[in-house]
Amino acid sequence: MGSELDNWIEQLRECRPISEAQVKKLCHLARDILAEESNVQNVYAPVSLCGDIHGQFYDLLELFRLFGDVPRTNYLFMGDFVDRGFYSVETFLLLLALKVRYPDRVHLIRGNHESRQITQVYGFYDECIRKFGNVNVWRYCTEVFDYIALSALIENKIFSVHGGLSPSIRTIDQIRIIDRKQEVPHDGPMCDLLWSDPEEIEGWNTSPRGAGYLFGGVIVQNFNETNNITQITRAHQLVMEGYRSMFNGGCITVWSAPNYCHRCGNVGAVLEFDEHLNPTYETFDAAPNEVCTLPFMTLSVLSYCSL
Repeated sequence: MGSELDNWIEQLRECRPISEAQVKKLCHLARDILAEESNVQNVYAPVSLCGDIHGQFYDLLELFRLFGDVPRTNYLFMGDFVDRGFYSVETFLLLLALKVRYPDRVHLIRGNHESRQITQVYGFYDECIRKFGNVNVWRYCTEVFDYIALSALIENKIFSVHGGLSPSIRTIDQIRIIDRKQEVPHDGPMCDLLWSDPEEIEGWNTSPRGAGYLFGGVIVQNFNETNNITQITRAHQLVMEGYRSMFNGGCITVWSAPNYCHRCGNVGAVLEFDEHLNPTYETFDAAPNEVCTLPFMTLSVLSYCSL
């Protein structure tokens, strides 16, 4: 199996999708591995944390080039692998193949875009049909989405999640008992983990996204103290500088899609924790144009990038 996986990884690194039959087999292998993982996956340092990728395949390759390839570097990807970019298929399948090949060196957290409903609006569904001629690959991948962990705990001290906190969740142990093997609900604790955002407010507020909540510094402080953790790391929001620290370092946002949608002008970032959990913030620019092959941008494609 190792040699076959290595062949798939090599092909995907060249931005060439594997066959529909191979996708089906890969998704089955990945689902078996992910099904054994907890809702709160334990991760050991040193580890490099990545935010949203959003189908920006060549920027993912640039990230690997700059900060270390798998398996040399231990990675935690905090969700939103697909949609909006031009290469969601290749991006997600490469990460999935690396997860299967090196399950202890690649860790995946589910984002709000790892959803059947959202991917039918923001590009992944259409991309699968365009590249494979039917919906089968989209179905195989969205079945895998249901098995991806909801969060991670790094050395029992740093809590990682795609979106944020929930008024329904006081302790990390409450996350462990959620039934995650389903489509992302429209509300409730699982939805909140994938959709919520930090904001400079006192407590909770409704989110302008229409799902999840806004949560303030007191909420973060209480959650961190209750669970004996030092900070929350998350993705989900475009940050022009690549990362943002809020609430005296209690909540860190990491964004890993530079020049988002090929027009926003932001840098990407990776947050590296060494074996002692000392953080280093690394930023990077989008992959050089000469190494990228971009389809013709239409207005409808750019509309996927609305924030």
